[in-house]
This record gives sequence, structure tokens and C-alpha cells, in this order.
Amino acid sequence: HVRGRRRRGLIFLALAVGAVGFSLALQMGLNANFVADEMHLTGLEQGLLETFRESCGIIALGVLALLAGLAEPLVGAGMLVLLAAGLSGYAFVPDYLWLVLMSLLWSQGLHVWMPLPRSMALALAEPGRTGRRMGQVQAAGAAGMGVGLLAALALVKAGVRIRPLYVVAGAAALLGSAACLGIPRRLKTPGPRFVLRRKYGLFYALSFLEGWRKQIFIAFAGFLLVKRYHTPLETMLLLWVITQGIGWVASPLVGRLIDRVGERKVLALYFSCLTVFFVGYALVRSVPVLYGLFVIDNAFFVFTMALATYVGRIAPPSEHTPTLSMGVAMNHVAAVTMPLAGGLLWKYLGYQWTFLIGAVAAALSVLVALKVPPRPDGVRKPAAPAGADAAD
Repeated sequence: HVRGRRRRGLIFLALAVGAVGFSLALQMGLNANFVADEMHLTGLEQGLLETFRESCGIIALGVLALLAGLAEPLVGAGMLVLLAAGLSGYAFVPDYLWLVLMSLLWSQGLHVWMPLPRSMALALAEPGRTGRRMGQVQAAGAAGMGVGLLAALALVKAGVRIRPLYVVAGAAALLGSAACLGIPRRLKTPGPRFVLRRKYGLFYALSFLEGWRKQIFIAFAGFLLVKRYHTPLETMLLLWVITQGIGWVASPLVGRLIDRVGERKVLALYFSCLTVFFVGYALVRSVPVLYGLFVIDNAFFVFTMALATYVGRIAPPSEHTPTLSMGVAMNHVAAVTMPLAGGLLWKYLGYQWTFLIGAVAAALSVLVALKVPPRPDGVRKPAAPAGADAAD
């Protein structure tokens, strides 16, 4: 009976994550061409837009506190309605101001949603299989993204313009909201919604540095390909399709790798590779090589699930969601400032410096990841699984 509830909850969670993946696939796949070709933003304007949008990550922590006590699936359903409204609004924005306003709307919904799937996956996973279950849920998101990108690619080839595709993205987010209503509402995290403890310091530091590095990629990698190298929309969508195909295959494998070797080795490998990638963005001039960097860098994001499994290992169940939420906030402290800094560097020193500060963040992350303690022996076969069940 308990196994059936777990399985049902995981299925609906995977459906919700897949629908959100479909929606975000369109946003991410269209974004660089939309802001560069449709809205004609400069590098500085793009950085400023991302700074506004990422400020929602800080606000999300307060929103989660205000909604404490509500079932996490209900909170998720409400936030996905905001995501749907904001993305649909992109179809009608007339100028930069309205672009910022719609970005704030969908971004706020997304950022409150962000810690919830991982928290719910931790609660629904069987003892000793958190990495595998999280990998499966993340694979559902990658599959949704793949389907969304293929749909967008087909529609673009059929002559559909970029703006109507944002209405499709909004509709997918609404389906994700409906799927959340099928997740067991008993998934309420007791205790405070804010957790700031010294013992989670490495997680906070890695979240901060990942926000620094990730936001440089999100704000400027695709923008570089479109603005400087004039990459057409169809090509950008194809790059995203390849990325998500890799992610769909890799997510369960990375989850098993985390269960097998632990978070320290996985995170050290991840950040070491990212350091090389960002130096490549700054120095490489070959467009095919840049396309390859874009795909591999993007696909490597699946490794960040090691941050969540690390929290699942060191934090009691009552602190999973508030700790992950604090990680989101730490992530966005960097994410708010880095796009503006990157935009200023792009304008006054050249785009190379924008990516070099991302390389610095990745290199620092390697040093921090090496301080993560290894998993104790036997962690994959807990001595007291009943205690872990009680966490659910």
C-alpha cells in the first residue's frame, strides 16, 4: 500500500516535471533569438533583464515562508499558473518594459516551484534509492524538454512565428499545474521554511558559485551564438534537442553514479569540466566547436542533482525543503548580480571577459567540492530503513 502511494506520487510528479520541461524548453529554445532578433536587445540590456528575472529567486524564499503549512503539491500547482501566465504574455509584449514585467511574472512562479520537485522526490523515494528516483524524475523533465523542442522545431519549420509559440509554452505549464493535484497532499514538510546552519555551509557555498556560473551561461551563451555568430532559430532549437536527448539518457546514469561513488567525486568532475568549457567560450572562434561546448555544457546540468542528494544525506527530512530553498536563495544572490556584471563586461571589455568570470566561479567550485565529506560505508543499505520511511 505504501509502495503504491509512492509509485503514484512519483508518476504524477514526473508528469508535472515533464510538462514544466516542455514549457521551459520553448522558453529556453526561443529566448536567445527572441531577445536578440525580435526585441533587439544589447548585451547590457540582456544582462539587466536577467538580473531582474533572477531577483525572483531571492523573493521565492519569502514566498515559501508565507505559504508554510500548505501541501507542497498545491503550492506547486499555484506557481505553475503564474509560469503559464507570464510565458503566454511574451506573445504580446510591445517593448522592453513589458518584457521585464512578463519575465518577472513567470520567473516568480518558476523560482518558487524550483525546490519543490526535488523535495517531493526525496520524500517519495525508497531508502537508499534517492539518487535513482531523483534521476528518473529529472529524466522526465528532460523528456518533456525534448518533446517541447521537437514540437517547436516542427512548428518553426511549418512557418509558425516565434511569438505564438509562447502561448503553447503557457498551455503546457497549465497541464503541469493540473498534474500536481494528483501528488499526495500529505507531502508537507514540518518545521521552519528557512534553514541557515553552519553544517550546511558547503552546500550554500556550492549553490552560490553554481548560481554565479550558471547565470553567465543562461544569460550569455545562447545570446553569444545569436548576436555574434548569427545562429538561426532552427539551429538553436536543434542544439537544444541534442542537449535534452543527452540529458534524458544521462540523468538516470548520473543518479546511479551518485549512489555509487558519492557526491564529492561527481561534483568535482562536474565543476572541473565546466571550467574548461567557459575558457572555451572566451577563446574559441570556431562556430562548430562553440556549438559543441553549448550542448555539452548544457547537458552537464544533470550533475547538479548531486547537490540535492547531498542535502538528503546530511539534513533531517524536516529540513529538506527549507535547506534546498536556502540553496536556491544563495544561488540567486549570485544570479542577480552576475548578469549585470557580465553585461557591463560585454559592453566595455568584450564578451570574452563575461565568460572568464564564469570560469573563475567553476574553478572555485572545484575547490569547495573537494571539501565535501565522502559518503560513509553502507550508505546505500541503511541499517534502519523504517526511520527513513518515517521521513515520508
